[in-house]
Amino acid sequence: MKDLPHIYNWRRLDGRVTTSGQPREDQLRELSELGVTHILNLGLHTHERALPDEAASVARLGMIYIHIPVAFDDPAEADFERFCAVMSELSDTTLHVHCIANMRVSAFFYRYQRNVLGLPDADARILMDSVWQPGGVWAKFIGDAGSVDLEHRPPREPPT
Repeated sequence: MKDLPHIYNWRRLDGRVTTSGQPREDQLRELSELGVTHILNLGLHTHERALPDEAASVARLGMIYIHIPVAFDDPAEADFERFCAVMSELSDTTLHVHCIANMRVSAFFYRYQRNVLGLPDADARILMDSVWQPGGVWAKFIGDAGSVDLEHRPPREPPT
């Protein structure tokens, strides 16, 4: 599967899972052409960058749409539990997971890879660190007590 780096904050986790910020209509078509069968959106439909009816757009392209609306200022354990259940159900599918900027998604994948898949912390952080370093409620959500009192920070530079 090729990459689509022109989609905002595009990242590839492996041969079957990709992530990004909000794709445009034409980019949803590109995802479909790549062989993506499922779209999981963690963003809110009310955001100014959200598509007017993403579920219908995805369905027209023959993909399945799943929405877990995660409030950026209040990520919940129930959201993470639902995310884990969806990831388990879709373990054999080609999946694209997005939100508005790939911040929610990267934090969810960090926790999922660390807590569910058992990846070492440094390996689980790679996606998230390439997008941002969470502070505040997101630091609490991912279990980073040392960053709870900090603001969100830009991506970490990869080691040289």
